[in-house]
Amino acid sequence: MLAAGGGLVAGGALAACGSNTGRGGGGSGPEISQWYHQYGEPGTQGAVQRYAAAYKKADVRVQWRPGDYDRQTAAALLTDSGPDVFEVNGPLLEQIQGGQVEDLTAEIESVKNDFNQAVLAPKIWQDKVWGIPQVVDMQMLYYRKSLLKEAGVRPPQTLDELVDTAKKLSSKKTKGLFLGNDGGVGVLSGTPLHAAGLSLIDEDGKVGFDDPAAARALGKIRQLYADKSLLLGAPTDWSDPAAFVQGLTAMQWSGLWALPGIKKALGDDFGVLPFPKDGSGGKPAVPVGAYGSAVSARSKRKADAKAFVKWLWVERRDFQQDFALSYGFHIPARISLAKKAKQLQQGAAADATRFATEYGHAEPLLWTTAARNAYQDALSRIIKDGANPESELKSVVRKVNAELQQVKKKTAK
Repeated sequence: MLAAGGGLVAGGALAACGSNTGRGGGGSGPEISQWYHQYGEPGTQGAVQRYAAAYKKADVRVQWRPGDYDRQTAAALLTDSGPDVFEVNGPLLEQIQGGQVEDLTAEIESVKNDFNQAVLAPKIWQDKVWGIPQVVDMQMLYYRKSLLKEAGVRPPQTLDELVDTAKKLSSKKTKGLFLGNDGGVGVLSGTPLHAAGLSLIDEDGKVGFDDPAAARALGKIRQLYADKSLLLGAPTDWSDPAAFVQGLTAMQWSGLWALPGIKKALGDDFGVLPFPKDGSGGKPAVPVGAYGSAVSARSKRKADAKAFVKWLWVERRDFQQDFALSYGFHIPARISLAKKAKQLQQGAAADATRFATEYGHAEPLLWTTAARNAYQDALSRIIKDGANPESELKSVVRKVNAELQQVKKKTAK
């Protein structure tokens, strides 16, 4: 969730993956194939088929792709039998540099500034837009108002306060904080770095965490683990609010998608926060992500596919809002639509929408799989094993610098 996929599989493996073909569109024009990953929210598949049927300039055939969608798509883009239009998760660097996707700058240009800029950024390369964000997903900190009041603590506004508050809230029955069953290794990623005023990759395309503040921030995450303030071994992981709702933890890091269930179970006995800032140069941080709609460079109907993408994700504002809020709980990728959505105008939902706009950060375009793996491995050693944050990050900086050099070489070619 909110993380990029990638990799290739053999053609035989792709053929073995099942798919459900949606009914065609209502148009009499050329046939266009459109791929979606398998959403878990009921009604989503029917909705995208309905959108396709409403398009009159082409016969849009929806394919619902269960299984490892990212690997299926990566393999299909190398063949002539792949989709014309498809969803892509996270940064698009590999597809862009591989010449696998079409430039969609002209299609989005008129409304480019209306999109959440944090989720649009990983779709931009060399000032061109290669994918159009569909909806925004985000993560944030949930806290139980009654438990914090009982312990005499306020909602944490800084990372130091988060460490102290989680410790005070921990008891035999309830832990102070749940960051996932691995202690936050899998979900936090670069969020603590952004909270310290840093980033994974800076605006100049260089390593954004070659700074002592990075080690200090990650050291505080380790302190949460060392203090035994973190819930570990919960029945479900961080993306599910069950541990929070059942009172196993007083605070939990989870996604916006969890909000309706929490509201139903707890009423008004909860609040939400961005990840707290760290240090004088820090600021609150909120990870955001978005599947984007892209057009395959191998499509034989590029112009028709581009026209359909523009129609659905730029012109049809009603479908965009329906897709975001009628099947699950997401934020429309368009800022103007998010502001108008009634479901997002009050309480925790309104707070979450504001956090995503003001503090949102997405995984950067240049953050490669190798860079991600190196950082995640170091984060695991820091949090779980108590490894020295400074030395671990120095090693990661070297690896990421090497990755960035490779990216530049591919660009030069």
